[in-house]
Amino acid sequence: MDDIQPPGRLVTLTDVARAAGVGESTVSRVLRNHGSYSKRAGERVAEAVARLGYVPNRLAGNLAGSGASAQLVGVVIPSLANVVFPDLLRGLTASLDAEGIQCVIGVSDYDPDREEALVAALLSWRPAALLLTGLEHNPGTVALARAGSVRVVEMIDTDGDGIDAVVGFSNRAVGAASARHLAGRGYRRIAYLGHDLAVDLRAGKRLAGFEEALADVGLALLGREIRPGPSSPASGRAGLEALLARHSDLDAVYFSNDDMALGGYFACLSAGLVVPGRIALFGFNGLDFAAAMPQPLSTVRTPRLEIGRQAAACLTGGGPKRIDLGYELIEGATA
Repeated sequence: MDDIQPPGRLVTLTDVARAAGVGESTVSRVLRNHGSYSKRAGERVAEAVARLGYVPNRLAGNLAGSGASAQLVGVVIPSLANVVFPDLLRGLTASLDAEGIQCVIGVSDYDPDREEALVAALLSWRPAALLLTGLEHNPGTVALARAGSVRVVEMIDTDGDGIDAVVGFSNRAVGAASARHLAGRGYRRIAYLGHDLAVDLRAGKRLAGFEEALADVGLALLGREIRPGPSSPASGRAGLEALLARHSDLDAVYFSNDDMALGGYFACLSAGLVVPGRIALFGFNGLDFAAAMPQPLSTVRTPRLEIGRQAAACLTGGGPKRIDLGYELIEGATA
């Protein structure tokens, strides 16, 4: 692999000093919170740092002369509990390890403020590139990424503008395809079951695409159940039981992911509901267990490993800025 190509010049301590109208030694004292400087100087330095997106060079400060490799890449993912992201990392690290490039990984827990803090911490080690999940970030995260003078790759979503390079698929298109599948099979009393849409913005995009496609054929969701906390089979089971208590005539449920759909399947088994004769279940992600269920789950398989591989390939700077890898609708036996 060629050396990773940065898109622009790195913001330096000299730039901060010039913008703040103080000497570099003053900037250094403020950033280290050591030595004497006026309150006004501290405020001017803090403002310049925020405006320019400057992060201190931790390698220069702590590892000078250590011979540490510059071929490090910073990666921020939202979760390790969801198998989607370990799959993505496998594709990414397999490609980068072969080239002697190491990943430094941070987990944001779907918290945009934590993501911003992780990006600042990772950039302080002067990585050769930065890989983020999704396209929605705090303004501060975007400013840091743009000012960091590194190649930035955003993964898993193509519905929106990227900071630099984007690799993934359209979540809106996935939702629309799922709705068309259910409507095409004759289902009319359809509900949605998922977890916190304010946290998982990509699930929100899928739901938006789903509802738009339903509207195109004159349908609307009969109900929705948004469960607190992370997605899980237990949450999916409890959620479907709650939905059926309110809407006993449901004939299909669209789940935010396969984990939730598996829980819904357990709820049907427990209640003696025939799937899909009495109620249809449709998931998302195409996880291995979904195909191994007694009735293989109807779902959409996402190209997680390939997203990781293509994200690694983007780091050379020679490839396209936007790669849409699409998805595969799996008809399964539950819808």
